[in-house]
Amino acid sequence: MLAAMNPISQFNELLQAAAAQPAPQRLLFVFAGAELPADATPLQRASFEAGEGGALEPLACVDKRLDELSQFEALVAESRDACPPWQVAFVAALGGKGDGEPTDAQVDAALNSMVENVRIGRLQGFLALDPEGNAVAFQ
Repeated sequence: MLAAMNPISQFNELLQAAAAQPAPQRLLFVFAGAELPADATPLQRASFEAGEGGALEPLACVDKRLDELSQFEALVAESRDACPPWQVAFVAALGGKGDGEPTDAQVDAALNSMVENVRIGRLQGFLALDPEGNAVAFQ
């Protein structure tokens, strides 16, 4: 994972921080939608209909090398072709060792862990972005 630094709030800052790391990085993405739980209260339903609340449901995940990314808009367009509409993209970086990239097994394990963490609401350590590339904070 990336070394401790100032909080990252934009996609381009993440790309710059990952490129500055000594070991090659893979960026990991989990795209999630919001859904209303079946046992939601009337207040929760009203909030959800107003665009707030709900439960996060991972819809798709992917890893990318830094040379495969340039603009967040291109990633969004690619995701729109590959998965259902999503409300938030969770992003993390996974570093290799020395000059080597993370192995496919390491990437798969990290993505599986991210998906499960999103599913259970353990979101710390991830950059969360809306489809316009704005940072999202969860309370």
